[in-house]
Amino acid sequence: MTAPETSADHADPGEGAEADFGYRRVKASEKAGLVRGVFDSVASRYDVMNDLMSGGIHRLWKAALINHLNPRPGETLLDVAGGTGDVARAILRRTGPSGRVILCDINEVMLNRGRDRAIDANIVSGIAYVAGDAEFLPIASSSVDAYAIAFGLRNVTRIDAALREARRVLRPGGRFFCLEFSHVAPSVLGRAYDLYSFAFLPALGQLVAGDREAYQYLVESIRRFPHQAALAASLREAGFEQVRWRDFTFGVAALHSGWRL
Repeated sequence: MTAPETSADHADPGEGAEADFGYRRVKASEKAGLVRGVFDSVASRYDVMNDLMSGGIHRLWKAALINHLNPRPGETLLDVAGGTGDVARAILRRTGPSGRVILCDINEVMLNRGRDRAIDANIVSGIAYVAGDAEFLPIASSSVDAYAIAFGLRNVTRIDAALREARRVLRPGGRFFCLEFSHVAPSVLGRAYDLYSFAFLPALGQLVAGDREAYQYLVESIRRFPHQAALAASLREAGFEQVRWRDFTFGVAALHSGWRL
C-alpha cells in the first residue's frame, strides 16, 4: 500500500484551529491524541461495554451494515476505525478466502486487540492490520471496492477531510457506508434517552471499564455529531452521489451510504 497523495484536502488544520472533544473545545492538533487515550483506556473492556450499553442491539445494527455493504468474493474492503475487528471479521466471512479486508485504526492497542480476537476465531489470513488516521489514510487512491466506518466518524478531528479521504481511496463505482450513533426525534425518547445517556452510561463505564470520563466523552461526542441530514449534505459536498440514510432504533443510530461514481 502506498501513502496517500498530497493535496490541499490533507493540509494541517493550523496551530490555532480548535475542535470538539465532547463538550470541550481543544486544539485541533491535540484531539487525535486525546481520542487515542480514551480508547487505550477502554480497549480491554470495549466489546463487553458495547453489549451492555446497547443491550446487544449494536450487533443487529452491524449486521444491517454488512447486509447493505454486501461484500462479494474477490473484493478489497476497507474497515476504518475498525477497532477490535468485529466488522472486519464479518466482512471476511461474506467474501470468503478470495476477499481482502484492510482494518485501519489510529489506535494500535485496539488493533492488537482485534488481531488477538481474529486469532481466537482461527482467522489468520485475509485481514491486513494498518495503523492510520481516517483523515490521512495510508491507502492508495482508487484501490478499494468499499469503505465502512462503524462508530468511528464522530471521533475524527475533521469529518469533511475524512469523507474526502474515503472518496479518494474508493475505486469508481465504490461504495461508502457509515454506521454511527445519531439523533433521535425528541418526541420519541426525549428525557428518558438523555437520562440513560448522561447518568447511566458514564456510571456503567466506571463500573465495568474503570473509566467514567471515557464514557462521558462518548455521550458528549454523540450529541456533538451532525444530524442525519447534515451528514448527508457533507457526503454530497465530498463528492458522493446517491446519498441516503436509514435510521435504526428511532435514530439512536443511523446508516449513511453513498457511491463514488
